[in-house]
Amino acid sequence: MNVLLPDDINFAAYERETEAKQRVRPVANYIDEAIDQLDKPIKETGQPMPWQKTHGLFRFREGEVTLWAGVNGHGKSLMSGFVALDMIFAGQKVCIASFEMKPHATLKRMLRQWSGYSAEQFARDPDGIDALRDLYQQIKGQAANRLWFYDQQGTVGVDQICGVARYCAKELGIQHLFIDSLMKCVRAEDDYNGQKALVDELCAIARDYGIHVHLVHHIRKLENEARRPDKNDIKGSGSIADQVDNVLLVWRNKAEESARKPGDPDAVLNCCKQRNGEWEGTVLLWFDRDSQQYLSAAGDPIINFAERAV
Repeated sequence: MNVLLPDDINFAAYERETEAKQRVRPVANYIDEAIDQLDKPIKETGQPMPWQKTHGLFRFREGEVTLWAGVNGHGKSLMSGFVALDMIFAGQKVCIASFEMKPHATLKRMLRQWSGYSAEQFARDPDGIDALRDLYQQIKGQAANRLWFYDQQGTVGVDQICGVARYCAKELGIQHLFIDSLMKCVRAEDDYNGQKALVDELCAIARDYGIHVHLVHHIRKLENEARRPDKNDIKGSGSIADQVDNVLLVWRNKAEESARKPGDPDAVLNCCKQRNGEWEGTVLLWFDRDSQQYLSAAGDPIINFAERAV
């Protein structure tokens, strides 16, 4: 794994720069590109989700921004982290900028998802510590040059996180940047202009550099946790959902968990916006508590990432 240390990199060099020379092009450039596309079959682009049943429905395309939103405790960071892990072992380059968890804590959670081992399994194993060391070394080798962390906790300025995004795209070739969360970049919930400016700049960076930005955000407290949220429940400015390309809502029916019947889903992923795709709808998911993986159906086997080493 690789860690981006704020003290080691001058992100200021990436905070402010003009893209005018890249954007102003003669018409011949576009005519040639259009002609070139005539003989090519139309094909789906972008990285799919981990679940086979979603592959014909949704893609994380380059140059887009996806908003991951949900109520606190409903698993939006856990689910987006699982998606990031799947991307790494599909050969994608990923950077995680979590302002609420240190990289080692994020890694520990990803190790559970990667290995399928529960905390109890490690505790029962007399050689548990050695087993953990071995697993960390394995994931280190398999994720080398595919996983980076931006190591900063607490709040971060808009210019700084945009500088990080540009650096990741230009210098490292990162294809997916996960930012957790928006409210750590714009502190005031009523700073609608600040929220709009941040999302607008991230959309421009994604478009200009072909990176996909995943932005984790919160939903306002609902009067009833049994109600599934919609786009209107997203905290802050309504322009957030308007500007991004995709909106994914993560919902867990915590209020009904004790009465849930066997086979009922643990979580619902609601795609309520997909700008460059035709499908919008819900995906039912089942949570495996040992591995902390999300599965397509009750009783499905967990994903064996070790067998998918790139």
